[in-house]
Amino acid sequence: MPFKDDLKALIVKTGNSITSVSSELNKRHGTDMSVQNLSSKMKRETLKYSEVEEILDIIGYKIEWVPK
Repeated sequence: MPFKDDLKALIVKTGNSITSVSSELNKRHGTDMSVQNLSSKMKRETLKYSEVEEILDIIGYKIEWVPK
C-alpha cells in the first residue's frame, strides 16, 4: 500500500479528516494552506518529513525508529 494511502487511512482511523488536519496545521503556523494543497502533497508524496511528523502529532501518533 502506498504511503499516501497509509497516512490517509490513519487519519480517518483516528476520527479525523484531511480538512481538520489542514485546519490544525494552519492554526499552528498562522498560514492558509488549502485542503486541496495538503491533499495534493499527499497524492504526489511530496510531504516533508517534518510535515509528516506534525500530521502524526495532530492525530496522536509519532514516528519511532526501531532496529530490525
